[in-house]
Amino acid sequence: MPHGAADTAHPGPGETHRRIVESYVQILEGRIEDALKLIDPEVVDHRGGTQGDHRGREAWRQKWERMSAGSAFHDVSVTIEQNVVSGDTSVNRYTMRGTRTDSGRRYEVLGMDMVRVRKGRIVEHWALLDTDAMRNQLGL
Repeated sequence: MPHGAADTAHPGPGETHRRIVESYVQILEGRIEDALKLIDPEVVDHRGGTQGDHRGREAWRQKWERMSAGSAFHDVSVTIEQNVVSGDTSVNRYTMRGTRTDSGRRYEVLGMDMVRVRKGRIVEHWALLDTDAMRNQLGL
């Protein structure tokens, strides 16, 4: 591709990021195959903490399968409040809402995530979610 030419064969980082966020409800329902198409086979998921980095599409599959198995939440939605794209990187500030099924308690928390995209697929991912606020709102 000539220098400066747009890659029209693949969605840009902002579009790929939007698609993965919009897939979140389907992922919780166990429908993950379409979303996995947006994940590069060699992806690195920088989860941090005791989990450390996870590598490869299969690690994403396992993460999403654990999330959907017996999900304790319903009425889940994610609203992108702001998106910033720079080169091959997209950052979303979003609000996540849902209801804990067993207690009926609702939560609304802020999060941010960043992805690096190559050829329409996520190759790197970082995320922050206000889990303290979530636990507090759910009475945990």
